[in-house]
Amino acid sequence: MASALADRVVLVTGATSGIGFATVRVLADEGARVHAIGRRREVLEERVRPLGRDGSVAVHAVDVTDEESVQRLVTDIGSQHPLDAVVCSAGTNLIERRLDQLTADSWRHLVETNLTGVFTIVHATLRQLRRTRGHVVVLSSVSAAWPDFTGPAYQASKAGVLAFVRGAAVEEHANGVRFTAVLPGMVNTELLDRRPNPPSEQMRALALQPEDVATAIVQVLSLPPRCCVAELTIVPTIMQSVGSVPPFGGQR
Repeated sequence: MASALADRVVLVTGATSGIGFATVRVLADEGARVHAIGRRREVLEERVRPLGRDGSVAVHAVDVTDEESVQRLVTDIGSQHPLDAVVCSAGTNLIERRLDQLTADSWRHLVETNLTGVFTIVHATLRQLRRTRGHVVVLSSVSAAWPDFTGPAYQASKAGVLAFVRGAAVEEHANGVRFTAVLPGMVNTELLDRRPNPPSEQMRALALQPEDVATAIVQVLSLPPRCCVAELTIVPTIMQSVGSVPPFGGQR
């Protein structure tokens, strides 16, 4: 039986690592034609492009905060085939993340990457997604709703992402564009290394793995057009109750 995603054209941001990389891999396995976006060209060429063994993965070294570069890329993609789906997984956090450590520049950098970058991608792709009655999946975080140690700037940016998705979904419903916000708990990605106190290997093993979230994203994208998962919260089993502090302790 053919995959529901076979030959669908999907753009994925944050593709060089973590959830973005895992999502590209699962999409390629499902037969999708993937445009993978990341800032590190060498990683894209060496690690990401080979995921599409049949040439189904194209890589693009583009910063999601660069509006002109994003628009040029999206226009070029659309000249070949309009996008069927977009996955916004590019994101970052700060080591010096406490309120008394934040500066105007560090706040601006984080918000531009995590929130404005989502707007830039969605705004650039919207016309194509209306044409295909496509689907947008955006990575938010459980920290958008539950206070934790990810820092007020990160939490504000992810709360903004969640509000953006909700508002966009209301407006674009009439145009047939579906929106999904995915809210993961702790995921074993490179962002954990940017914590003031990086977690132990034991904690990382208990966390969600990038492929767990990627599989959920692909399942959401595989649903028939009559279905839309508006919001999906996925947490490590050991957390179970969203917002609870894991029993293995330590600053998250």
